[in-house]
Amino acid sequence: MSDQIKHECGIALVRLKKPLQYFIDKYGSPMYPMNKLFLLMEKQHNRGQDGAGIGTIKLDSEPGGKYFSRQRSIARQPMEDLFGRVQKAYKKAYSKNSEKYLDADWIKGKVDFSGELLLGHLRYGTHGKNTLSVCHPMVRESNWKSRNLMMAGNFNLTNVDELFEFMMSIGQHPREKTDTVTVMEKIGHFLDKANDEIIDEYKDQLSPSELSLFIEDNLDLAQVLKKATKDFDGGYMMAGLTGYGAGFVARDPNGIRPGYYFSDEEFFVVASEKPAIKTVFNIDYSEIHEIPRAHAVILDKHGNHKVEQFIEESERKSCSFERIYFSRGTDPDIYRERKKLGELLVPQILQEIDNDLENTVFSYIPNTAETAFLGMIEELDKRLNQQKSEQLLSEDLTEEQRQEIISKRVRVEKLVIKDVKLRTFITNDNERDDMVAHVYDTTYEVINKGIDTLVVMDDSIVRGTTLEKSILHILDRLNPKKIVVVSSAPQIRYPDCYGIDMSKMHDFVAFRALLKLIEENNKEELLERTLANCEESLGKSNGTDKNHVKDLFDEFSNQEITDMIGRIIVKEDVKANVSVIYQTIEGLHEACPNHNGDWYFTGNYPTGGGTRVVNKSYVNFMKGSLERAY
Repeated sequence: MSDQIKHECGIALVRLKKPLQYFIDKYGSPMYPMNKLFLLMEKQHNRGQDGAGIGTIKLDSEPGGKYFSRQRSIARQPMEDLFGRVQKAYKKAYSKNSEKYLDADWIKGKVDFSGELLLGHLRYGTHGKNTLSVCHPMVRESNWKSRNLMMAGNFNLTNVDELFEFMMSIGQHPREKTDTVTVMEKIGHFLDKANDEIIDEYKDQLSPSELSLFIEDNLDLAQVLKKATKDFDGGYMMAGLTGYGAGFVARDPNGIRPGYYFSDEEFFVVASEKPAIKTVFNIDYSEIHEIPRAHAVILDKHGNHKVEQFIEESERKSCSFERIYFSRGTDPDIYRERKKLGELLVPQILQEIDNDLENTVFSYIPNTAETAFLGMIEELDKRLNQQKSEQLLSEDLTEEQRQEIISKRVRVEKLVIKDVKLRTFITNDNERDDMVAHVYDTTYEVINKGIDTLVVMDDSIVRGTTLEKSILHILDRLNPKKIVVVSSAPQIRYPDCYGIDMSKMHDFVAFRALLKLIEENNKEELLERTLANCEESLGKSNGTDKNHVKDLFDEFSNQEITDMIGRIIVKEDVKANVSVIYQTIEGLHEACPNHNGDWYFTGNYPTGGGTRVVNKSYVNFMKGSLERAY
């Protein structure tokens, strides 16, 4: 992706199904489980680089002993910082008593991060400051193990205000008005209630110590989730661990956020992406299971698990952007889908270049567009081979002409090279723009000047900033006749509110193109009319009834908006003709048939809260407000 955006967080959970001593004896190190967690997180580092956190729980600890541990980091390299500290703790224990180092009971008494339950989180910050206080796992502490709660999640909720009001109505005073704190406190509230209900029923029959154990064996976490999440609006995959070793991993009713699990005789594992589990545990993809939407994997304190529905299912709307860009392309399904996205663009590309493959060079924006690019090239090769076969059937060809036909190839070059990372300490806009212009470089002297057309694949075009300020300029230095920018994703028109940092409407180049078209066609009254409709909707139905911004886009065709985007991203000093090609919505659905969460492109949000967000976001834009729309 040429325009970098921050996006999904990542979760990793490891539950040992055998005693720690088993792993020490078999694998020769007490750090073996922690190393698995590290690898599981490292294989998902694409999901978060603003911060990282880990938490562990020790089973069967003696009273007075520390059984609940957590570390978080927002260092420049948070994973290295975090696990460096953990490794240092193990090394310190070894230096104190190397003979006891392989004794599980001794290690659990000396090293905080040596438990049987391990929870990790990788964070991308979508809003607000990047401080330790917003890093997961979050902890809700109590002297009762069954009330202790540690949580980490990949989620955004759109109705935090309503949830906050609920917490206030029951007498709580949450320390922050954020979805993370609100979610944890709401689940914690019903966890407390579940404890209280068992205590009230059995307090006359059991001693306090017996009652604690009885709660651990009988507390129903699925029921806690049913009560706590019934009014959640948003996308989520969240994991929670209790102090006594039970836990859950819950997925939203639409399946917006991804989640997978694996279990064998040694481990129970959860991650946000399948390739991480496969690689770390060296298993077949068939052994990895998707957590169904509206369901939770419930873990008991013995390590047994069951999958249980905790909320009513809604229409499956798993995020299509996960398939296009966010998730690792090593997942075989995602790999095939991305190639299909590239393949389906070929008819538009051939039309744009007048079928002149001889004078066209194909390339891509590194690195996430590469797979779609491969799909495009394979389809172009297939079509070229068909043309060659038809030409070779002619009886009037000389041998020289036949060899010329056989030698034809689709021309592929690596023209765009990612050179440096933009350093965030440069705050002056002019200096930042200059840095953006040098993020990419190009390969020179590989095209025919003034003759060749360059076709460059990007996986998506969000803001268009890097194309405008960098990529088109460096490609134009090659003096091509024409540059065609191809997006494997459709036009991004609407903000996201389920976990991705795409919330300001004016940032989207498609929305800026819409505004320009409205201006050039003297339809400015439509802006005020839409503002009035959005405000009326927000007042009557809290904005959940209709996405009024869609009415604005309906005033113009997709091609009109695409053409205007082509004009916006081209500065006056670019000499080549520039055009833009976008994936169609139909093509997106054909390539990713099981992941039709397409609200970024269509404005069809899976929850009422999403519709409210787009209406509120438009109102904020019209009034010049930078306030969050959720």
